[in-house]
Amino acid sequence: MRDPRILLPVLLLTLGLAAVAIAQTCESNATNCEECLRNVSCLWCGTKKTCITYPVKTILPPHSVCPLNDARWGLCWMNFQTLIITISVVAAVIIIALIICMFCCCKCGNAGSKRFEAKMARQTNKMKDKQEERRAEMKQRHDEIRAKYGLTGQNPYSKFA
Repeated sequence: MRDPRILLPVLLLTLGLAAVAIAQTCESNATNCEECLRNVSCLWCGTKKTCITYPVKTILPPHSVCPLNDARWGLCWMNFQTLIITISVVAAVIIIALIICMFCCCKCGNAGSKRFEAKMARQTNKMKDKQEERRAEMKQRHDEIRAKYGLTGQNPYSKFA
């Protein structure tokens, strides 16, 4: 088994050499756009007619490297500026469609809440009816107890009041 402390620098060196090799292949593919864009990490600049390594540190290639309307990445027939606009429009349409779908789903969910409210009203009425029955039973029991002990009728002290 090899020592992992040795393998890590070897791996990093190999990746570094691969990055250098990619950079060299981008600059060597200066003949036309199709050959340049076969490598995903390459960018074709139409005004300079050069193939350069895509500047990954900046999201968009700076104007000093190549103007956006002359830069080609991925497709030779579409410039970078058009690609960005197209992707942003498609993303905006998808987001708007999702928002509309969510709004429609919530609105349809409110229609279901009417059924839920009706169910809750039925349950509330049922609970009120049970409470009234219990009150009537308690009043009847209390009246029976009053009758048992002779406490029915008027209060003897009510005529003094």
